Amino acid sequence: MIARAPYLFLLLILIPDLYLDLHYWRHKLRGEQRLLRWIPSIILVAYTIKLTYEKNFIPDNPNVLYVYLLLLGLIAVPKALFMLCSVVGLGCCKLFRTRKNLGNLIGILCVPVIWYIVLWGSFIGFNKLETNRQTYTSPALPKAFDGYKIVLFSDAHVGSYTGRNEDVLKRAVESINAQKPDMIVFTGDIQNAEPQEIYRHLDALSGLKAKDGVFSVLGNHDYGDYIRGNTAKKVANCRETMSLERQMGWTLLMNEHRYINRGKSSIVIAGMENDGDGIRFPQKGDIKKTLKGIQPGSFVVILEHDPSSWKRKIIPDGRTQLTLSGHTHRMQFAIFGWSPMSLLGREFNDWYTEGEQSLFVTAGLGGLIPFRFGAIGEIVVLTLRCGQRDNGR
Repeated sequence: MIARAPYLFLLLILIPDLYLDLHYWRHKLRGEQRLLRWIPSIILVAYTIKLTYEKNFIPDNPNVLYVYLLLLGLIAVPKALFMLCSVVGLGCCKLFRTRKNLGNLIGILCVPVIWYIVLWGSFIGFNKLETNRQTYTSPALPKAFDGYKIVLFSDAHVGSYTGRNEDVLKRAVESINAQKPDMIVFTGDIQNAEPQEIYRHLDALSGLKAKDGVFSVLGNHDYGDYIRGNTAKKVANCRETMSLERQMGWTLLMNEHRYINRGKSSIVIAGMENDGDGIRFPQKGDIKKTLKGIQPGSFVVILEHDPSSWKRKIIPDGRTQLTLSGHTHRMQFAIFGWSPMSLLGREFNDWYTEGEQSLFVTAGLGGLIPFRFGAIGEIVVLTLRCGQRDNGR
């Protein structure tokens, strides 16, 4: 993970200290006192260099990465925020010709807020679980499926459920089963990097039960691209992940679909492979193959890990009423309901509608980094209703 952009991490660590040293420390502290102020950053620089040479995206012992990110959040991020406030304050001093830099005061007040966010998100927020109840209404839904209950979960990243976090996944499985769903769907990223992470959670995940079964698709983390190795090794890892999902009794949909029947009526559950940007994330989705042979007028629910493919491939095809996605995790961070991810102008959480087609993006269950603040892990209980749509869904 760090190896993909080590210079960004190093700049985050060093630039704030250079600013503080230039503007404050050298004027007020003796040489040895100045050196003491640099020690935390020197340790973080050494830690960054160590992680840069890790063979995989995430170390074999993930706690090595988690401790590093915790230190970064408690040391480097507050300093960087103070620096930004101070710089803005200096600009205001020059603009309004005042001597008192209020940016310094604001920066200092922000430090305990950052500490609270980092500590709460790491030690409390990641262990919380919410049930998000939603309803989707469509005139295309057969009456036999009115009230049909789908439980959606996504982005389990089971490699992060270790130690104090391990019971979160078990509680999620219990909560899902307690809904007595007609169908359970999983929209990808079962692992962080390797299928070996799944083995310790096989019993829990195999315990998911629904009348019509568990359906899943792969996410970008499930294709073996987050390890260093040749193509053959990555393909083998991906196949092992697929095999484990099937071993758990899940129906893994790889650009394909299935029919769910109620008497003479039916709906379609389809699953398209991960369809990202093709640069950072795999672009393997084939909408024509996924929906091949589906009769016109069928009610189709499609699972797709990456919601960006909704506008790119699913909407232009026009045959799917409802798309369920994950991937974004809602950034695992929100303040008073607002997530900075909304600034990107992309589909990242909740409902989106274009014409007769709707997309729901879940905030997901877990995460590669065990941290959540204001964007708590969730399972989604989605009830299908037959009738005219209300508020676009």
